[in-house]
Amino acid sequence: MSERGERVSEASTAMGDPGDEVVDICRDLLRIDTTNTGDNATSAGERAAAEYVAGKLGEVGIAAEIYESAPGRASVVARLEGTDPSRDALLVHGHLDVVPAQADEWTAHPFGGELRDGFLWGRGAIDMKDFDAMVLAVARDWARTGVRPPRDIVLAFTADEEAGGGYGAHFLVDKHRDLLDGCTEAVGEVGGFSYTVTEDLRLYLVETAEKGINWLRLHARGRPGHGSMVHDDNAVTAVAEAVARVGRHRFPMVMTPTVRAFLEHLSDALGVDLDPDDPEIAIAKLGPIANLIGATLRNTANPTRLEAGYKDNVIPSRASATIDCRTLPGQAELFLEQLREVIGPDLEIEHVQRQPALETTFDGALVDAMAAALRAEDPGARPVPYMLSGGTDAKAFQRLGIRCFGFAPLRLPPDLNFSALFHGIDERVPVEGLQFGVRVLDRFLRTS
Repeated sequence: MSERGERVSEASTAMGDPGDEVVDICRDLLRIDTTNTGDNATSAGERAAAEYVAGKLGEVGIAAEIYESAPGRASVVARLEGTDPSRDALLVHGHLDVVPAQADEWTAHPFGGELRDGFLWGRGAIDMKDFDAMVLAVARDWARTGVRPPRDIVLAFTADEEAGGGYGAHFLVDKHRDLLDGCTEAVGEVGGFSYTVTEDLRLYLVETAEKGINWLRLHARGRPGHGSMVHDDNAVTAVAEAVARVGRHRFPMVMTPTVRAFLEHLSDALGVDLDPDDPEIAIAKLGPIANLIGATLRNTANPTRLEAGYKDNVIPSRASATIDCRTLPGQAELFLEQLREVIGPDLEIEHVQRQPALETTFDGALVDAMAAALRAEDPGARPVPYMLSGGTDAKAFQRLGIRCFGFAPLRLPPDLNFSALFHGIDERVPVEGLQFGVRVLDRFLRTS
């Protein structure tokens, strides 16, 4: 990494080079605490970041409005007018909130925006203030130089993605649908990142599908009593046994069209035969992203929280557990039947958050534009479709019939454990990858 990459000069930023400016913008965003705990009382809120984004757009003459769903829970929307009003619009979206971070667990402060070893460090560096910064850098450059896209582009910087989007993307869809008029396609997070196969070949994973979200709370009821007594109707025991069964269970493997297509590309790139009955052999060769891809072979259910009791020597009448369930496209109802068999008939199931899986095909003019932009900046690029094991704001926008993709381009160092950085400790983005992303995004949006 050159000294220029390590330290962006104020002079070059003032001149408006988007490759330099994106670093400063990303660093600014990382220094704004937008922690989303899932509870408005303890979340930092996105208002400060929303004002920053609206201000950056306003500086170059792009009108942007802030929409608040609750005090401090703010999203920003702007529309760039295209040259062909007869064409449908493209939605480009990124969220402003981040998951919590414990500063004493990190090498660099999670809200410090520190430049170190060729990386920008901070909570949100890849999830997803890097893409927010790319979008802002490109939009500002276009405004300064008079570039207009071929069709209208709606920019949406949303609140609350990390807790399901109720105060962000879903709020915009429910209360401000007119802002998205004409949008038929969208691009957002967790796609367009590289996986190095050889020195001359990199797969760029474009998200064409994502698993559904079903956050469940299991409730067991029993007879309350004194902790010193023999007790055969204990709610804590019942929920603990159910949680243990769920945590150890592996649901059947299901090969979706997107996962099959990805594995075929992978097999060709690695030069190995794909065994459709045992694809985990091929996935194991992926190293750092094996967990991300492996989770798309089946429905999953992971216990995440337990709650019971109010005193050490009192057996409570109720105990609860939260289960984070992710379902493949078309599998939601069957999954619930299978889960009920695992937990047993006696526990109550409460749906805390339920959003559908998504899947589209890897074809069309928008995909062609992604591929061309990637190859122009990296001749070794091979774009491939994949399924995200988590969820994004695409779940809200697909309610309007918008075809959604994950395309936030990044060229990554071969040894970087990218998937482990999502919601992980020492989240960071490579500066050169960030600058690569700006160039690709610029090319893509000019031709989309």
